[in-house]
Amino acid sequence: MHYVSAEGISKSFGVKPLFSNISFHINEGDKIALVAKNGSGKSTLLKILAGQDQPDDGTVWIHKDVTVALFEQEPKFNEALSVLDNIFHYKHPVAEALREYERIVDAEEKDPVALSEALAKLDELNAWDFEAKVKQILGKLNIHHLQQPVNTLSGGQRKRVALAQTLIDIGFEHKHVLLIMDEPTNHLDVGMVEWLEHYLNQENVTLLLVTHDRYFLDSVCDEVWELDGSTLFEYKGDYENYIEKKAARIESQQASIDKAKNEYRKELEWMRKQPKARTTKSRSRIDNFYDVETRAKQRIEDNTLELQMKMNRLGGKIAELKKVYKSFGDKVILKGFDYTFKKGDRIGVVGKNGAGKSTFLQMLQGHEPGDSGKINIGDTVIFGNFSQQGLEIKEDMRVIEFVKRIAENFPLANGSSLSAAQFLQLFLFPPEQQYTYLSKLSGGEKKRLQLLSVLFRNPNFLILDEPTNDLDLPTLSVLENFLSEYQGCLLIVSHDRYFMDRLVDHLFVFEGDGVVRDFPGNYSHYRIWEKEEEQKKKQQVSAPEPVAQNSTAEAPTGKPKDKKKLSFNEKREFEQLEKELPALEKEKAEITEKMSTGTLPYEELQKLTNRITEVTQLLEEKELRWLELSEYI
Repeated sequence: MHYVSAEGISKSFGVKPLFSNISFHINEGDKIALVAKNGSGKSTLLKILAGQDQPDDGTVWIHKDVTVALFEQEPKFNEALSVLDNIFHYKHPVAEALREYERIVDAEEKDPVALSEALAKLDELNAWDFEAKVKQILGKLNIHHLQQPVNTLSGGQRKRVALAQTLIDIGFEHKHVLLIMDEPTNHLDVGMVEWLEHYLNQENVTLLLVTHDRYFLDSVCDEVWELDGSTLFEYKGDYENYIEKKAARIESQQASIDKAKNEYRKELEWMRKQPKARTTKSRSRIDNFYDVETRAKQRIEDNTLELQMKMNRLGGKIAELKKVYKSFGDKVILKGFDYTFKKGDRIGVVGKNGAGKSTFLQMLQGHEPGDSGKINIGDTVIFGNFSQQGLEIKEDMRVIEFVKRIAENFPLANGSSLSAAQFLQLFLFPPEQQYTYLSKLSGGEKKRLQLLSVLFRNPNFLILDEPTNDLDLPTLSVLENFLSEYQGCLLIVSHDRYFMDRLVDHLFVFEGDGVVRDFPGNYSHYRIWEKEEEQKKKQQVSAPEPVAQNSTAEAPTGKPKDKKKLSFNEKREFEQLEKELPALEKEKAEITEKMSTGTLPYEELQKLTNRITEVTQLLEEKELRWLELSEYI
């Protein structure tokens, strides 16, 4: 059955059209992802479907038996009430009974009479299955202090409480629910995201969501809708299929535009030759000319970015951490941490919230001291820090003015440069938007401008702390293309598994109590290894104790011992070595060739001498390790 039907709806924001004359249907069981650039009207469309906004034109029809539930980016609560009262705000007998039961259980002094009455009420309503589901939702989203006032919660806690409220609300509707979710994975750690994927797949709901998490999108949705140029395009299938089909659409559109341009040139020539007296036939052709002109002057935005930046030189010494310790009271962040950063390091930083990831980033940049140990930073290192704090605005100004205060131009590797306006365009700020005031930008647009302002300073050591939150998929694509070609050091904290998998080579895993594991592989490899380790522990716990045997009673079998099998980490290390060794050999040969020319100045020759010593030493170490591991392949 049709849950929602929209016919010819349009919406503008001031003079800017968000979408124009779009039509669609949402049917029972559909699971749809909506993608678009920030500012294209995604959130507005969701609010129209939820009845919180109205289109300028067209009609929206929602089936009378369908309940629409909206999870928003900025949750709305009754600030005077507790977490408990906000979660169980729903006017339903089971909701009221559960709220009373949870209030009694969460109280410091439990009233046995009231508890007995609450239990009897849950029995009477046959609500225990739903109570178990509520406990699961609250537990998985790490919501425990139910009596806490919502006005004391952090931004991340508010999002998780709002998500719990939405999931519990739809549980009271047993039949037809359209669940609309705007960026549900922001502020969730990976374990929570994976649980939410599983939960939404198990629940019998029809879903329309906006998300930047492509693994989450693929797991939950089977259809992608895109708002592009005021038009809605629908694609069946996963994200990869959407990218392929979109590329084909753009190619087809470009061919159509090229054809219109040829026709336009011919018609323009005809128009210029026409006498003033117009016949009816020629007037019809004139009308057609303006249609052709419109088609010929269409522009297709290409969100790919190829930017060969002239990065500030990074010397041989980058950053060295030796036996670093850090604690806050009883909470241990680092316990003897050692690592020497190398040119081109691409490291992901993962671990549970509160494990010390952000503190580590602050220490590396010199903003937070260690308790003991050494942190030595090279003289040539220029940090670029994209933090969770967001864009720092001391005064309201236009976007172009904000960027020009950093620098007028951005240097490129070929010796040329980009102006501030050209750089803004690369990061999806068209000329007309560059004169918008900062205060008028959406949350996602401010994030994009913050990112741009970090990159425009031309750092050679980038630190990105949750960069994907509030960024749309087109912007993420631009950022990933840029970072994949970036020659400096890269340190990323992110819960976005796709983003991490694409960009990092190994991980710093903050395991708690000051332990940091250097894991050779990307995030998906780590999750596979982690699950394998959990499975091994379960098998060890359930395995019976081995029976002791007298060693002298064992007869030799004459068979060789089983060859040792490589662990998951060692396999990943071996694969990494097979990539690194040819690259080092190539670099060594190139340096040798340069040094043999006899025309190099002394300073350049000295640098190359130092580097070839480093490369030779690395080759020896890595070849030895490769030989060790290859014995077990």
